[in-house]
Amino acid sequence: MWLYSFPVLAYLLGSVSSAVVIARLMGLPDPRSVGSKNPGATNVLRYGGRKAAILTLAGDVLKGVIPVLIAHAVTADPVIIALTGFGAFLGHLFPVFFGFRGGKGVATALGVWLAINPWVGLALLVTWLATALLFRYSSLSALTASVAAPFYVAWLSPGPAYLAVMIVMSAILIFRHRSNIRNLIAGTETKIGTK
Repeated sequence: MWLYSFPVLAYLLGSVSSAVVIARLMGLPDPRSVGSKNPGATNVLRYGGRKAAILTLAGDVLKGVIPVLIAHAVTADPVIIALTGFGAFLGHLFPVFFGFRGGKGVATALGVWLAINPWVGLALLVTWLATALLFRYSSLSALTASVAAPFYVAWLSPGPAYLAVMIVMSAILIFRHRSNIRNLIAGTETKIGTK
C-alpha cells in the first residue's frame, strides 16, 4: 500500500513552480503577474529571455521525469507508474506551494511520458516542434500534441492504465488552453518569439 504514496509525493514535487523559482533567482518579475500570467516557459521567454525560459522548461520537464523514474525503479505496476506521472502533472497545474495557481502542464506532461515511454515522449516532442516550426504558435503546438497523445499511447505504450491517464491529461491540457483557442480563432494569439 505504501506505493500509493508515490502519486502524492509526485504531486508535491510537481508543485514546485520552476517559473516562479527561476524568476526569483534571476531577479525577474513573478510570471503570474506579467504577460499571459502563466507560470510556464513560453511566458518566461517573452519577458525574461532565452536563458530563463530554458531553465524553466528543464525544471518543468524534470518534475515529470524524476518521480516516474523513481516509481519505475521500485515497481512495474502500470497503475502506480501512471498515477505517479499524473500526480506530478496535477502538482504543476495546482501547486500547493503557490496558491494552486500553476501552469498549463505541457512540459511536465512531456516529462512524464519521456519517463514512461521515451518513444511516446519523442513522438509528442516531434509533433510539438513540427507544429511550432510551421505555425509559430506554442499553444497550437500544445493542442496538436494533446490531441495526438492518446493515439501515440495506444500505439506505443498499450495498456488501460496508461491510456486512461493520457486521455484525462489530454482533456485537461485542452481545457487549460481554452483562452488560447479563442485567441487562435480570433487571430490574436501571440506567436513564439513575440514579446
